Amino acid sequence: MEAMDYMSILLRWLHIGAGVLWIGLLYFFNFVNGPFAATMDGETKKKVVPELMPRALYFFRWGAAYTWLTGILLLGLVYSMSHIFLINPSDSSVTTTLLFWSFLIMPPLYDLLAKSALGKNPKVFAAICFLLVIGIMYLLETAHGFSYRGSLMYVGAMFGTTMAYNVWMRIWPSQRKIINGIKTGPPADPAIVALAGARSKHNTYMSVPLVWTMINMHSVAMAGQCNTLIMAGVILVGWGLVFLMYKKAAAVKGF
Repeated sequence: MEAMDYMSILLRWLHIGAGVLWIGLLYFFNFVNGPFAATMDGETKKKVVPELMPRALYFFRWGAAYTWLTGILLLGLVYSMSHIFLINPSDSSVTTTLLFWSFLIMPPLYDLLAKSALGKNPKVFAAICFLLVIGIMYLLETAHGFSYRGSLMYVGAMFGTTMAYNVWMRIWPSQRKIINGIKTGPPADPAIVALAGARSKHNTYMSVPLVWTMINMHSVAMAGQCNTLIMAGVILVGWGLVFLMYKKAAAVKGF
């Protein structure tokens, strides 16, 4: 095996391991800790939150960081260098390379949309994001010659980068204020609490199609003329499952 093959194996292992840590804690926060925290009184929160949340958030944010970093290294060292993101690798150019890496500008664009008036309505915001993702994938395939795997890589990197941005730039700074407010007071601004909760929920919804892209970029079994429609179906089914999980999480009780 060549050095690149060994590097690929190592990076995939680290990428998946860090991702399990990150997404596992994301689901813990949204489906377990959130409903549980709502049952605690003020004194209990003062005892539990300052001890539990900093520990959990430490592994949460660094899991996100290492998932993103190893993912970027995989894209740079393994995928982009072999140009497998294109149907015809000979078409590779500076333009196509820059286009592939343009997912890096998506987090601030998402952030602007989320903070706009459109982002205040969850249903409208979800519909706009859905149409944008599907539109981007369609353009990559039809206008720019991206392969099935290339389109999945781009969409997955877009979701993952946006999620990591949320963790480090929105969720973690907000949670620090929330935890300090519970521990020593005064309570954090309700807008900060709402921001942390909304971005964590956004990440939960993005995580399901993200996992799909991670799995299916290693296979061309589903490659064909309906790639964009398949991705649209995956997103809708994934979001539906997350919605049902939130409903179930609110109904599960302790002993």
